[in-house]
Amino acid sequence: MSESRTTVRQDYTRSNAELAAQWKIDVNRDPYSIPVEDLDPAHDDLFGANTVLPYFERLREEDPVHLSENGPYGRYWSITKYEDIMYVDTHHQIFSSDIRNGGIRLGGLPIEGEPDPLTYLPMFIMEDPPKHDEQRKIVQPMFTSDSLSQLEDLIRMRAGHILDNLPRNEEFNWVRQVSVELTGRTLATLFDVPQEDRHKLIHWSDTVERLGDPEYFETPEEGFKELWNCWEYFDAVWKERAAREEPGSDLISMLVHGESTKNMPPNEYLGNMLLLIVGGNDTTRNSITGGVLALNQFPEQYKKLSDNPDIIPNMVSEIIRWQSPVAHMCRTALEDTEIRGKKIKKWDKVAMWYVSGNRDEEKIPRANEFRIDREGARHHLSFGFGIHRCVGNRLGEMQLRILWEEIMKRFKNVEVVGDPKYLRSNFIRGITELPVMLRE
Repeated sequence: MSESRTTVRQDYTRSNAELAAQWKIDVNRDPYSIPVEDLDPAHDDLFGANTVLPYFERLREEDPVHLSENGPYGRYWSITKYEDIMYVDTHHQIFSSDIRNGGIRLGGLPIEGEPDPLTYLPMFIMEDPPKHDEQRKIVQPMFTSDSLSQLEDLIRMRAGHILDNLPRNEEFNWVRQVSVELTGRTLATLFDVPQEDRHKLIHWSDTVERLGDPEYFETPEEGFKELWNCWEYFDAVWKERAAREEPGSDLISMLVHGESTKNMPPNEYLGNMLLLIVGGNDTTRNSITGGVLALNQFPEQYKKLSDNPDIIPNMVSEIIRWQSPVAHMCRTALEDTEIRGKKIKKWDKVAMWYVSGNRDEEKIPRANEFRIDREGARHHLSFGFGIHRCVGNRLGEMQLRILWEEIMKRFKNVEVVGDPKYLRSNFIRGITELPVMLRE
């Protein structure tokens, strides 16, 4: 092991308020007024204020492989250009996702000594081959074309039911009454748990993304304790599925009977459940919300949609690019390497900023415009590439497509009538509130 490897472990017992105060920044400061070497786009407050995009614009222009050393996440490299992100994402032999090397998110540090059983939650996205491939293969059958086609009618029925029960001509929060509802119901179906329990799934998904938010938890440790309630719930589901005479076709049954997953310890089971919950909820729900917001910000695109609803499949891809619901993924260099002449050392952390690469004008013409008829709209970075490409990407696209098909049958306009509120997270680029009014 290289002696230059980071060995400091994160203290989850410090108060979130103290940590937020320590790293408080002026979120409205013009990033062009900051020396480029001092730019650090990873501050959660920049995402909470939705003022981070100009930081990435400047980095793409002036320092696309950028080293930060003194911010809240220590030493790491920002990769901000499309082609460089593709390179890192498709070279897992050089850039590791293993949780023992730091995992997939900024803030993840190498596990040294005995890991804390409360906070050490391994999951297959935080593994390298062969374990990653073996565990991913267990759940992959749920997301084949045949499996998804069996869900389409059910999702359409639920989308219609949700839309038909929305208030007319009065303000409501689109996130809670539509985005969360549709994804929560789909998650409950994938796990084959009661639909009334979907709110628990959404709560645990929210908990993952708010572990460091002082408005929700005094310390991250409090949030982790809440996540173990998720394990208790799914431990009971596991035992029920294991006792069945005939194996089920839901995700829990697949894990119960999978050769590489049937003997998972509790923290690994919890980690993989949280991966499936967050992956199945946060990305799709924020794209559902982001699409409504984008169409209101670009009203000529809304008219284009009204004139030609057949454009919805292409629009779905553009929404996912525009929202970039997963802002970044992190990797750890397993050897000394080089990108654009910058020497990245073994054990350095590397953040692939999908939200930046999806606005790279060299790859995506007029990338700062939302264009529902964009040529090659599917060629975005939001699902990742290589062995870690999102396993549920087609399901997410299908939910967005169906929902917009049903919206266009019912409403002339989904009008945004207030300011959105954004998630304080540099990982999930989320919208927590979007006040809207329906026009029939």
